[in-house]
Amino acid sequence: MNLPFSYQKILVDQINIPTLLVKDYGALGLSETDLMVILHILRLQKEHELLPSFDQISNHMSINSNDVSNVLKNLKNKGLLAIDQFEDENQIVHEWYSITPLIEKLYEVQQEVNQSKNEEGKLFSLFEQEFGRALSPIEIETISYWLDDDRFKPALIKAALREAVLMGKLNFRYIDRILNEWKKKGIKSVGAAKQNNQNNFNQTNKSTPEPKGIHPFIITG
Repeated sequence: MNLPFSYQKILVDQINIPTLLVKDYGALGLSETDLMVILHILRLQKEHELLPSFDQISNHMSINSNDVSNVLKNLKNKGLLAIDQFEDENQIVHEWYSITPLIEKLYEVQQEVNQSKNEEGKLFSLFEQEFGRALSPIEIETISYWLDDDRFKPALIKAALREAVLMGKLNFRYIDRILNEWKKKGIKSVGAAKQNNQNNFNQTNKSTPEPKGIHPFIITG
């Protein structure tokens, strides 16, 4: 098939994307089977099979054509795959599988990863600023553990650090206690952490009797 230049350029862009796709497919919620179906589509398109059949895709896989159909349906439902059209020089309309939506999602994920790394770098600097010294290897490892193993967002770790500063208990053990307490309560955002602190404050005030003659919100001279 003689392909128009515009389509050839789009197709080349699609074919060149697998490295990023193989690296980050999990971040898009894709399985290994999903990934292989996409890679086979790209392979067949390179051979000018623009809209390969389910059988053509399954021929080199361990799944059958019905399974391929289900994978493609799920990919379309997730907004990661589309069937687009283009018109050739003879004004004949052709259909083809487009992974443009998937590519856009991949680059969004990449931007989020880069932004997260930037925030993590600032996090280490903030700890050194608050402690007034360079962090020890163990302290660096502890922060890395919070980020990588416990999956705490940098903003939530900053909130725990801020609370430790306000309480006058600036040490890693106290910050770790705060984070683990939030984890037990399912707290994953700064807003939820603030609400939890407000609830604790209200509960403490309810259990503490007010001094007679003094309103809790009015300071008298």
